Amino acid sequence: MIWNELDSRLVAMELEAGTMEDVMEMMGGRFIRLGYCKDSYIQALKDREVEFPTGIDIDGVGVAMPHTDISHVNKSGIGIAALKEPVTFIHMATDDVQVPVKLVFMLAVDDPNRHLEEIQDILAIIQDKQTLEKILTAKNAEEVIEIIKEKENGK
Repeated sequence: MIWNELDSRLVAMELEAGTMEDVMEMMGGRFIRLGYCKDSYIQALKDREVEFPTGIDIDGVGVAMPHTDISHVNKSGIGIAALKEPVTFIHMATDDVQVPVKLVFMLAVDDPNRHLEEIQDILAIIQDKQTLEKILTAKNAEEVIEIIKEKENGK
């Protein structure tokens, strides 16, 4: 269950970003300021995204899951950004298919054995378009956490 690991300070609603890099800088900056990640985290996110894109289209809703190597992480955390306007990410497993992303789940994973588990937990949430739409229209971080809690508890 990821809902009980969410820190409301890592949830941003109506985030204004012009590019994928802006999202990484703004959200990555939160991770660094709050002690979740090292100063190298933002550049590591950008570098990894070029190598292994994380954009995905879920029934017309663009989602991305940027993350990086554990060497840039102090403690585990998940950030969520609902963007005011979509930004372009590259679709995972491609080199050039663009996805207009409106929702970003940013991971800071400190245990290499939890990496795939965290991604699978997020995929279980984002595979439901109704849940995505609820998150995108949520008014605040607490509401986002409650939406995820309800989804994970099967309500």
